[in-house]
Amino acid sequence: MTDGWVIKNLRAIKGRAYPRVIGAIREPSWVFFEVVLPLFTVAAFAYVYQFMDAREELIGYVVLGGAMTAFWLNVLWSMAAQFYWEKETGNLQLYMIAPTSRMSILAGMALGGMLSTTVNAASTLVIGAFIFNIAFDVVDPLMLIAIFLATMVALYGMGMMFASLYMLFGREAHHLSNLLTDPVYLASGFYFPVKFLGAAVAAGASVIPITLGLDALRQLFFTAGAEDAFLSLEAELALLVGLCALFMVLAHYSLRYMEYLGKATGRLTLRWQ
Repeated sequence: MTDGWVIKNLRAIKGRAYPRVIGAIREPSWVFFEVVLPLFTVAAFAYVYQFMDAREELIGYVVLGGAMTAFWLNVLWSMAAQFYWEKETGNLQLYMIAPTSRMSILAGMALGGMLSTTVNAASTLVIGAFIFNIAFDVVDPLMLIAIFLATMVALYGMGMMFASLYMLFGREAHHLSNLLTDPVYLASGFYFPVKFLGAAVAAGASVIPITLGLDALRQLFFTAGAEDAFLSLEAELALLVGLCALFMVLAHYSLRYMEYLGKATGRLTLRWQ
């Protein structure tokens, strides 16, 4: 019985990941825009740093942060708002009656989105490094992989939690995504070390996994990154693992509450729309 349940959920993950991977391949123009457009923002900040005669590492931070914006946008628009869009297109009821966990459906969406987004982010990183002549010096490849994976699991776990919260608050999903897009760029230090904002702000922004992930990746990509770091690599990895567990548990209970609300009241939002 347990094996059958596991297999069904693995099939659900594969089934939801497949269209996101194949969709990116079938529409090459998406790849072009998702790689090229972030370069304009990267170039703007990089030229400002060059005009200020800033350290070369700061320009490298901008390129790395510009690449990581792809993951944040993917979480906001392709994960957090996903159930809301599915409701608008009439598919949500199919997910709700499917004999699988709602988390496996979202995990498939996350996996498919993560694969295509990783390609886009890597392309932005390589092109940006070539244009601005950035030299990367990876200190510890195994730690780099561990930090990246922990950041992605925690980040997409937060996206799963937001998916049910967006449903609960109904039509505000689109506005919430717009509201969270740019402020997080500032608070999480996408284009500068987050410790420059002060310890209190940096600690508060660390609730967002990409804040700690970016800070750790800078330490691993640049030799001078440790000087600009908010915390040590070991501390940030431990916090990211903790955030992975926290957001997965919160996602589980928020999705269960969403299902309970649907069964008890016949609706999936906290108020009539």
